[in-house]
Amino acid sequence: MLVEGTLRWRVTEDCPLDLLIGLCLRDLAGLAGVGDPALPAVVPAVERRPVPNRVLATAASASWDAAQPDPFAQLGEEWTHWWRRAVLRANAVGSWSTVFLPPHFAAFDRELALQDLVIERFQDAVAWARERRAEYVADDLAHHLQYSADIVDIVREREHELRRQAGSFRLDIEALPLAEPGAWVVGPDTVVVSWSLRDDHAAFREWFEPLVAALV
Repeated sequence: MLVEGTLRWRVTEDCPLDLLIGLCLRDLAGLAGVGDPALPAVVPAVERRPVPNRVLATAASASWDAAQPDPFAQLGEEWTHWWRRAVLRANAVGSWSTVFLPPHFAAFDRELALQDLVIERFQDAVAWARERRAEYVADDLAHHLQYSADIVDIVREREHELRRQAGSFRLDIEALPLAEPGAWVVGPDTVVVSWSLRDDHAAFREWFEPLVAALV
């Protein structure tokens, strides 16, 4: 986990295990296009497998919207609601902490169809997520100084340009393995950045500079 800043400002960067597991579950279930914003597929890609009938049956019984009788759509709604909470939680606890606690996964008691999906696909999702988390940690160890410089230098350059210190701001960057390069605002003071953008230092700085200009 990368943390840079002063008493006035702070930028963190991490790759939380729960967000990795959640995105993998989304793709395993074929829930393309869910979320606000809808993030690209993960890389390496995972193979979609049909959602078990019992999951769809649970989703159908949970749907209260007569205009949305599709249980698959209901499952997507449940995933989206959980994802919003997961993003907020990712910034409040350590990246090693997780709500995915087998065998009952009680954190999903409000999303019963999603709970059934987690029970069904957890082993595959957690194995994939742990591999990606290990890759992120190894990359961070190898390039920590460069990643730090990408953030600190731009803030300092902006301070020098304005002839004053930065005001108070916080930005949490969730670096995730996504199939398309880019950045997406996913919560208050929180942005998801693809690994491909994060690893391209010129592209990252080009994205980060106007953001700092708006914050400082």
